[in-house]
Amino acid sequence: MTSDPILPWATDVNDRAPNVDRPVLVLVGEDGNAFNILGKARRALRLAGRGDEWAAFEAEATSADYQHLLVVVMEWFVVE
Repeated sequence: MTSDPILPWATDVNDRAPNVDRPVLVLVGEDGNAFNILGKARRALRLAGRGDEWAAFEAEATSADYQHLLVVVMEWFVVE
């Protein structure tokens, strides 16, 4: 079992959410700071069992400005 440092009460990262094509990322009513968005995106990927894709997402999302970050988030996630 792999313990998750962000969600320490979860016993196994892969057992918490089904593997989905595009994970859900809730941003409505949240802080719109780029670092907050990246943190929520990382958590959403982990919960979807796709934590291994974080490096690719982060590289793409941080390769330009804030607007580009939002576009990449919309491509990778179902944003609510």
